[in-house]
Formats: sequence, C-alpha cells, structure tokens
Amino acid sequence: MSSEGIRTLASPGVSGVYTADKALQKLLTDTGLTFHFTSSNAVSVDLKSVATSVEVTTSVEALAASSPKFSQPALETPQTITAVPQAVMQQQGVTTLRDALRNVAGISLAAGEGGAQGDNLTIRGFTARNDLFIDGMRDFGSYYRDPFNTQEVEVLQGPSSVTFGRGSTGGVVNQATKTPGLSRFLSGEADFGTDKTRRGSLDFNQPLNSLGKGAAFRLNVMGNDGGVAGRDVAENRRFGIAPSLALGLGTPTRWTFSYFHQNADDTPDYGIPWLFNGPAPVAHNNYYGFRNDSYLRTYDDIGTAKVEHDVSSHLTLRNQVRYANYVRDVLVTEAQVPAGVTLATPLSSISLTRHLIGADSTETYLDEQLDIVAHFDTGFLRHDFVAGIEAGRETSDPTRPTWTNVPNANLLHPNPDDPFSGTETITSIVHTTAISSAAYALDTVKIGKHWDFTGGIRWDRLDADYSQTVAPATAFHRVDNMPSWRAAAVYKPVAAGSVYFSAGTSFNPSAESLALSATTASLPPEKNRTFEAGTKWDMPRNRLSLRASVFQTKKLNAREPDPANSLLNVLAGTQRVNGAQVEMRTRLNSRWDLTGSYALLDAKLASSNFYPLPVGARLANVPRNTFNFWSTYRFPPSLGNRLRRELRLQPHGQFHSATRSHHAAGEAGAGLLGFQRDGEASHQRAYRPAGERHQSDQPLLL
Repeated sequence: MSSEGIRTLASPGVSGVYTADKALQKLLTDTGLTFHFTSSNAVSVDLKSVATSVEVTTSVEALAASSPKFSQPALETPQTITAVPQAVMQQQGVTTLRDALRNVAGISLAAGEGGAQGDNLTIRGFTARNDLFIDGMRDFGSYYRDPFNTQEVEVLQGPSSVTFGRGSTGGVVNQATKTPGLSRFLSGEADFGTDKTRRGSLDFNQPLNSLGKGAAFRLNVMGNDGGVAGRDVAENRRFGIAPSLALGLGTPTRWTFSYFHQNADDTPDYGIPWLFNGPAPVAHNNYYGFRNDSYLRTYDDIGTAKVEHDVSSHLTLRNQVRYANYVRDVLVTEAQVPAGVTLATPLSSISLTRHLIGADSTETYLDEQLDIVAHFDTGFLRHDFVAGIEAGRETSDPTRPTWTNVPNANLLHPNPDDPFSGTETITSIVHTTAISSAAYALDTVKIGKHWDFTGGIRWDRLDADYSQTVAPATAFHRVDNMPSWRAAAVYKPVAAGSVYFSAGTSFNPSAESLALSATTASLPPEKNRTFEAGTKWDMPRNRLSLRASVFQTKKLNAREPDPANSLLNVLAGTQRVNGAQVEMRTRLNSRWDLTGSYALLDAKLASSNFYPLPVGARLANVPRNTFNFWSTYRFPPSLGNRLRRELRLQPHGQFHSATRSHHAAGEAGAGLLGFQRDGEASHQRAYRPAGERHQSDQPLLL
C-alpha cells in the first residue's frame, strides 16, 4: 500500500476463480484505487492519479458552487440539467464551447446566420445567443469561447428567468470556471494535427501558506493555432490566460479573485454560397473572401471578485462583482449570387457579389450579485431558502460600415488573393446603455422524506437608452418592469429516484441584446411559459443514471410585422414547442462507460392574429431530432503499466428538413500528448484523438 490510510478503505471483496489481474480489478471496483504489478509476485496499490479518466455525472452540487440559487442535489432538482464535466471534455479533445455543447441533446448550433459572430445556439427551439453565463453572471461578448478555464459546462433547459434574469426562453448555458484548491498540481496538454493544428494548455495550482490559512493560486494558459480541414484559407488563432487567487478556503470567510483574458485573430469563412436549392456545386476548398483582408479579432477581459461568509451553519452570505470588456473588430465576406442567374446560366459565367459585413465594437458589463442562503425549519417543514438582489450596467458601442467597389469573385474559381479595393462608408455609430436591477426569492420546502415543493419569484427592471448618430440620427428609450415565477413539486418514492412537475415563465425585452429600433422600441417584452414533467433515477455505484422529461414551451406573444406598417412590429403570434428528452449514463463494468441522450422537438407557429397562412409551419433552425452518444473504455493497467490508451466513439447528429447554409464543414484530426503531476502521482502520458471542428449547421453531424 502506498499509504496506511488506504488500508481503511472498504472493498466489495472478491471470491471465485480468477486471474490475479481480474481478481484485483473486482477487489478495487468503485474504491478510487488502482494497482500495478511491481514484479511477478508483488503488486502496488495506490489512489487513482488525477490524470486517470474518470466519468463525472451531472452535478447540481457543482452548479451550486457557481450559482447559489440551486440548493438541491441533482436528483431532487425539478429541471432538465445536463453537465459536461472537464473529464469528458479532455477525453474528447474539446477546444471550443460549441464542441462541448454537442454532448447535450436539445441544442442546435447555428453557423453565423444573420451576419452574427461568436457562439450562437438554440435551446429547445429558441435562441440562446444572449443566454451564456460564467459562474452565474452573464457573459455578453460576441466571441468564440475556449474552455481552457472551464471546469464544467452546465446546460439548464426550460425558462430560467427566476434564476438568471431576462431571456432564457429555452434555457441557459453556464460555464463553471476552474478555481484554486489546497493541493499542488501541474498539468498540461499539447495537440498536433493536420491543417497545421497546434495547441498547448497548462493548468497550475499552488497553495500559498505565506498568505494565511486556505490561500491558493491557480493559473490556466492556452494557445491555439490551426486551420480548418478542407478550407485552405480559414484559420483559428487564439490565446488565453486565467489567473485566480483564493483566500480562506476551508474557513467561514472565503475570498476569490479571478481574471480571464482571451484574444483571437481568426481568418473567418462564410463557406460555399447557396445556389437555388442547395450549396453550389463547386470545389469544397473554394474560399470567397480575401486572404489578407478577412478577419475576426476579439479581445475579451473579465475580472471577478467573490466573497462568501458563513454567518452560521444555517446562514451564508455571498457577494460577487464583475467587470467585463469585450472588443470586436470584424470584416467577413458573404458570397451572394446576383439577381438574374437562372438554371440555364453556365456556372463558369456566374460572378458573385462579395458582400462585406464589418463592425468595430466595444461592449462592457458591470454587475453585482448579493445572495443569502438559509436553511431553517418551521414546525415539521424544512426550508432551503435563497434570496438576493442584482444590479448591473451594460454598454454596447458598435460602428458599422458599408463597402462599395468590392471586386467580384468567379463562382468556380474565386481568387482569395485578389487585391482588396473596396471603399468604406460609415453608416451606423451606435451607443447603447442599459441599467438593470432585480430581486428574487426561492424557497424549497421539504415535507417528510418524499415530498419537496419549490416556489420562486423575481422582479426585473431594464432601462435602456439607444442612440444612432449617423444621419438620419435616431434615439430611443425604453423601460421594462417584468415579474417571473417558478413552481415545482418533487416526489421521491425511493432514495434513488424522483418524479417531478414544474412550471415557469421568462421574458424577452426589446433591448435584450442592447439594440433598439423604430420597429421594436414601443413593444413590451415577449412572454414565455413552460410546463415540464420528468423523472430522475440514480442507481448505486453509478451503474445507471437515467433522466426523462416531457415539456411544452410557449412564446405567448411573439413579435410579427405590423400588417398596417411593415416598418413596425406587433406582439401577435404564438410559438409552441412540444418535446420529450431522455438521457442515460451507464457503467457496463469497471472499465466501460456509455453516455447518450435524445431530444424530440415539435416546434411550430401555433397562431397568428394577422398571418394565418404560416400557422402550423415549423420554426426555423429547429431540428426535430437531436441525439448524442459517447463511449469510453479503459484498458487494464497491465497494458503498458502507467501508459493509458482509450478507444472512444461519439456519433452525434441533428435531423431536420433542409435549411439554408452559408458554411462548409470540416474537421482537422490531431493527436494529443498530456501530462499531469502532483505531490505523489508519477508523470503520465496519454494519447487520444483530438481536433477542432469547423462550425456547421448541416443536417447530419458525425
């Protein structure tokens, strides 16, 4: 034994006739221990190294660390919540938030529709572009997120305005960051692959006893540079650094200070143009932009300070303050087929318009959250009570130009090295400032061992000022005050399972994305409502974890063009998504783990006061079926002793009717070499497939 403490750990035991290797596997099942032979008749037993691949299940406990509004264990939380832990992201070689989200059914990844940059997705049929959070606070920037500083990606499906504020019609994505701990370790990874793929990351944690009890420092660093398979010009280049300092860990008063920086200098790709009813029949590597004049540059800086104080064992106060600054400079080319092209037009004669989309913008975000968490009894009722207030200030100052005299591109033979000779004219200079404030309260009441009842209410105020100073200058001001509520009941027939029913609301104000116009400035918020029923089961020793739910989400007053004035919108439509979702995690044996999920979304326009013809039509960009599957098998230690090799298979996909796509897809294969080291674990290396997928909205993703 490597330490005397290991001798006290419980083992399930083993009996029967087995080889020594097989007997030891059974003897150490679910103990957190591993073994290796030091000679033909001697074996060493030790704690599993941090570098060993271990499946981590969905964890509301981890979510509670980044957002105290979730006070119950995963099994008793009446909402569909899926976590993608760091272990899974490492196994898959995930290098973008988009790829991490491919592990969650019910999510559809967009590919820059509408000229948008940055992570763009829908959850349960509704856009979630503005519903991205870091440790429970909004992450507003338009950039492509790298998970180098992410401990876990958490997807909460269903309206969440009570806990996260405006938006969240279909749900939210929360990124739980890595935080300092009291153990010393150093780990790193290096990726190399096709299409000049190069990536390195480092994770270092060091206790700092000189700063007092419970002090620790952690540093994460990342560098990424690579092309896109099949797309000769497109490149992704980014760098990130994230230091954090913790004081007082393990004491009643805990401080955490963190800083996050990520910058990118990409050559963006709007892919192959759409011709009639499909992608143009051209070479897959055709690039229609300008090699040296197409760019997406982002600079994102986020500073956070958090303090938690345990007043008593039943009462905790928490305050978190954040300032973020997001800078974006972009010029991308969208190849457009000009009017007059017919089926009879020879492809070689088609000259495409290079439509340039440009912006130079700065967004800022200042926010403070104060929370109180209390546990108390009133008679035979046990309460887990959470309340808080929030206040924030957000700004957005984009400048947008238009371009003329841009050289065209031949459909069959575009030249990315064409000299760029366009003429720029500034057409929009926008300044938006939004002041937000909110107060909320949530209470979970336990009655005996079998029943939990949850109720919550929140009030939000959003005061937005918008101005556009280029002629014709415009200015708008809008104030929205909106309540949200949530109610749920959970029945636990046995300790391993629960059945729940929940209902909740959310809202989408006109200034949700810090933009107003004559079309939307006079409109109250859109209102949404969801009903969900589900069940959750966790079998002992992680043998099986099962989640299933059915739900209905309605947007009760969707925006539609005013039939009397097409320049205005009215609240006159109803959008409805009926769905079902199932998630399964199972451990077939001590070495083989399987994870899978499936979602069925029936998304339709349910009614319209002014446009009856589209009623019944499917909502755009909502696949009817989404699924994912992930399998991990760990070979026995005898194969190479400390050297681990893992075989993995992950088909995932979306099936839906054909939709317009401006992007091509590809994947760069890569190999990964990693190491991890702490005070006792030995140096280890691992090999696994890796690579960064190019963003795509193709009907089938494999």
